[in-house]
Amino acid sequence: MADDIDYEIIGNDMQIVEIELDPGEAVQAEAGAMAYMGPGIQMQTSMGSEGGGLLGGLKKGLKRALTGESFFITNFIHKGSGKGHVAFAAPYPGKIIPLDLSKFGGSILCQKDAFLCAARGVDVEVAFTRRIGTGLFGGEGFILQRLRGNGFAFVHIGGTVVRKDLAPGETYHVDTGCVAAFTETVNYDITWSKDFKNALFGGEGIVLATLTGPGTIYMQSLPFSRLADRIYAASASHQNRGEQTGIGGSDILGGLIGGDKSF
Repeated sequence: MADDIDYEIIGNDMQIVEIELDPGEAVQAEAGAMAYMGPGIQMQTSMGSEGGGLLGGLKKGLKRALTGESFFITNFIHKGSGKGHVAFAAPYPGKIIPLDLSKFGGSILCQKDAFLCAARGVDVEVAFTRRIGTGLFGGEGFILQRLRGNGFAFVHIGGTVVRKDLAPGETYHVDTGCVAAFTETVNYDITWSKDFKNALFGGEGIVLATLTGPGTIYMQSLPFSRLADRIYAASASHQNRGEQTGIGGSDILGGLIGGDKSF
């Protein structure tokens, strides 16, 4: 049974979720996600065994590691009086989405690295896709996170978030990187683009995720992989221009050390 927590989401693009805890309540998060905490909050880092012993803790730790999360998890427990507060920050521009798992049948699937924090009692598990083709061609789709429990979980989604509630048989074709989360009632598969010319030369992917209802899906406009690719491309381009003009990091550093103030 997950703790019943209150929360407030602060900010627009680089958001923070502030959790309000009663005495004895706790929230769990990946190591390094905490932004700040108030008086009475104590941290306890573990593998999240929840009474399952060392073996149970190892299994849960390995499951989180497979989805890109930390092997260890930190519980923030309010051991003071009155209301306690602890906040967790988004790692890059996007939105923090609160998910009441009790309204999604007790579990939801989401992209790896999406988990930010959750009420104590919510489990983060690895969820492999049902078809091997998904893993071979679907990029981000091979390993998914399953958030299981009956309390609140908070996930971070890149860019703008679009939610769609699909009717039975209703289908959306989505870029694999833009699939953020979906309920387990949604059928998730990978399909090849019918027009190879558009796929190869039009800038779109060769494969698309096919999501068929009933159920709820969340889509994101800025997958982290896309953001990282753009940053890397810009960095490489800047470095190449520096090499062509003879101005590089080592030249600038050498000028500073040598006292060259000509720039």
